Amino acid sequence: MTDKTTHFGAKTVPEDEKAGMVRSLFTDVANKYDIMNDVMSVGIHRIWKEAMMDWLAPRAGQRLLDVAGGTGDVSFKFLKRAGHGHATVCDLTESMLVEGRKRAEAAQLADSLDWVVGDAMALPFDDNSFDVYTISFGIRNVTRPQDALAEAYRVLRPGGRLMVLEFSQLPNPMMQKAYDVYSFNVIPRMGQIIANDRDSYQYLVESIRNFPDQETFLEMVKDAGFEQAKYRNLTLGIAALHSGWKI
Repeated sequence: MTDKTTHFGAKTVPEDEKAGMVRSLFTDVANKYDIMNDVMSVGIHRIWKEAMMDWLAPRAGQRLLDVAGGTGDVSFKFLKRAGHGHATVCDLTESMLVEGRKRAEAAQLADSLDWVVGDAMALPFDDNSFDVYTISFGIRNVTRPQDALAEAYRVLRPGGRLMVLEFSQLPNPMMQKAYDVYSFNVIPRMGQIIANDRDSYQYLVESIRNFPDQETFLEMVKDAGFEQAKYRNLTLGIAALHSGWKI
């Protein structure tokens, strides 16, 4: 048993318990997860994922590892943009992958997709295996995000690209305050109505507030060894894209 602690929303919990708590939460919400993303972002997550693809510019034949890939949203977009290639969806929660496999796109792209249960901090893949690593709204649920970035660096080939899409911080304190009021008051209530699950949505809102701001996370990306690391704010900084290269 480790003495180290970490955040699970507003709670402080032992590090070695967080992964199980996250897995349990996403097992509970798996069949409502796509609706949940629409609620959390008022549908804007779809635009953010397209912006991610625009910056990523997938190329034919590339191999993608989509970590915390859940129901496969990003992998489907990547394969369509690339024309042909291969995507591996890796997630801690098997029920999320099961939901992803049920989607119509999964059947059409079956030959180009793998679904793998795995932990972002200890990926079950060889070094230098992938051209692109993505993680969308997942890294803030990882117990030690720096370990996940180190693993991303390990599994990418030289010349490989990291792209992280995550909820972030608004640069203006007044706007941040207004957004917090919306987040903490409206989103858990919507969760109760739509998914009959207030607690999961409350956790997600709290986890956003605990995540490092854009500049802090940029330094973490650089510390993992990535070069040409940059970020772009989306919708005033409600979300941010961080990009880096393994050179």
